[in-house]
Amino acid sequence: MPSLIDIRRRIRSVKNTQQITKAMKMVSAAKLRRAQDRVIAARPYAQIMQRMLTNVALAASEDPETANDPLLTRREEKRIQLLVITGDRGLAGAFNSAVIKTAQKFIADHKGAEIDLELMGRKGRDFFRKRHGKISGEYMTLFQRAVNYNEALDIARKVIDRYRKVEVDAVYMVLNQFKTVMSPELTVTRILPIELPENKERIDYIYEQPPRELLGALLPRYVEVQIYRAMLESSAAEHAARMTAMEAASSNAGDVIDRLTLNMNRVRQASITREIIEIVSGAAALE
Repeated sequence: MPSLIDIRRRIRSVKNTQQITKAMKMVSAAKLRRAQDRVIAARPYAQIMQRMLTNVALAASEDPETANDPLLTRREEKRIQLLVITGDRGLAGAFNSAVIKTAQKFIADHKGAEIDLELMGRKGRDFFRKRHGKISGEYMTLFQRAVNYNEALDIARKVIDRYRKVEVDAVYMVLNQFKTVMSPELTVTRILPIELPENKERIDYIYEQPPRELLGALLPRYVEVQIYRAMLESSAAEHAARMTAMEAASSNAGDVIDRLTLNMNRVRQASITREIIEIVSGAAALE
């Protein structure tokens, strides 16, 4: 049985850990609020962009050259670009491991294809650096601060350029999408080639330029918005996962403290009982 001093040291250590987890929970809660506001603000723009793209595509479909746009061209998926979005830090429950496992499953399901990884986040980089030989890009500081549109723009331009040059035949993205604080949604999304939604209810715009030219300008912007929104979603989901994990850790620390305190009281009671027995036995021996 551990001594009273050892139990007190363990209680003090667990209390210190609990203070840290509570502080991390509060920090993540504050960051989550800001990240959530940015996600909610970005969603209407992305939805309107998709709706406008659909209408312009329907108008441009009358031009036979529209189908030849490089970002709409479908090819056999022999070379795939996979964007893996993880966090830069741990202590977020299964947030990073779920993305990594999904990426591994994607690679296993496409054994016949050559897959290049674009790793966004330190955790994904650290994992795949030793396990996958084809890494086309690494980004380790994207989520250590607020998500920057210019960084998403650089990544989007890179993958668009590779797709246009036929260096890859498809571009997919793996990420945790923010749905609720308790349950992020793990998604695998294809962003290239762009699949235009089927919408027969066409809205007629007044075009100053031919619809095909507008469509050619909108398609790259659509990819940029998709990647930027994915980064915002992943950042918010990470803060939510870390807040939930730290809340669970604080609760578990409280349970451990209660058990250790109960054990400490039992040890103290046993020590007091033993001393009383010794005193009584000594007094009885003197009589």
